[in-house]
Amino acid sequence: MTGYYDSHDSAPADDAERPAAEHGMSRRQLIRHAGWFGGAVVLTVASGEVISHIADSREPDSMTAAGATAAANSSLRFVQVSDSHIGFQGPANTDVVGSFTEAINQVNSLGFRPDFVMHSGDLTHLSTAGQFDQVKQMLTGMQTDRVFTVPGEHDSIGDAGRAYRKTFGMGTLGDGWYSFDTHGVHFIALVNTLSLEKLGHLGNDQIDFVRKDIAGLSSDTPIVVFSHIPLFAMYPKWGWSTDDALKVIALLRRFSSVTCLNGHVHQLFTKTDGNITFHSATTTAYPLPKPGRAPAPTPQVVPARQLKGALGIRTVGYRQGDRELAIKDQRLA
Repeated sequence: MTGYYDSHDSAPADDAERPAAEHGMSRRQLIRHAGWFGGAVVLTVASGEVISHIADSREPDSMTAAGATAAANSSLRFVQVSDSHIGFQGPANTDVVGSFTEAINQVNSLGFRPDFVMHSGDLTHLSTAGQFDQVKQMLTGMQTDRVFTVPGEHDSIGDAGRAYRKTFGMGTLGDGWYSFDTHGVHFIALVNTLSLEKLGHLGNDQIDFVRKDIAGLSSDTPIVVFSHIPLFAMYPKWGWSTDDALKVIALLRRFSSVTCLNGHVHQLFTKTDGNITFHSATTTAYPLPKPGRAPAPTPQVVPARQLKGALGIRTVGYRQGDRELAIKDQRLA
């Protein structure tokens, strides 16, 4: 395996104006996924469709039974955290270190030890050496054997990601991409934050890597893809898309189960496209506005008592032989 470190080791278009609901989301799906941030969202993939409901603390435990049962019975369980923005200073969150610490504590209180934790980018806010060191030390507090990462655009400010790769890129290829296998699932970690004009970008070298990487896999191998920026057109006007993602998506069409997990947008969102399901994760730092609801995707100030409802973590469970992954998003509140 490549691209990870032991968590206890000190080393390590025209459519641009249209909202996400018009990029392949049916009205039913839009209503079902209208909880951009707030209550936990439990999602299960069944027969090619994402089935979900938005839960909050007022709902009985039985409402999340499907997701919880799937996770409890899974042979693989991992956690996704995203957008910690260590180093951010502003009224949207005056203590990002504290909120990321709460997220780590939540991971450690799940009642099981995750097989690994993936941080899907924007580990830091300004990509300084001190911020990378701080977030790396914080990640060692995760009670898991392995921590994987992909960079966000905030992790490559001014140096094309060199400081990020020095800290987190051991064993990776190119600008930090890699893949690994565990529990019958093939994982691909992509970098789409370095050659930014407006949208995310993968580049030919990375697309060739994916082509070669999956060439020998059978079509029934479950695939999970991590990236920071979405691989679907969530809201291109704000750069919430990847300009050459369709080249990778075309390579993945032959697989019966593909799950793409991203960060960047600081809110929960799901889109299903045939055999491929996209899940955007929330943040541990601060919320961003819903697409089109503000002039730009700038940090949103919410009442202090509501902030934790906009922040959270994601757990994913998979049992060998199943086609579906059980995904549960949990808020910090």
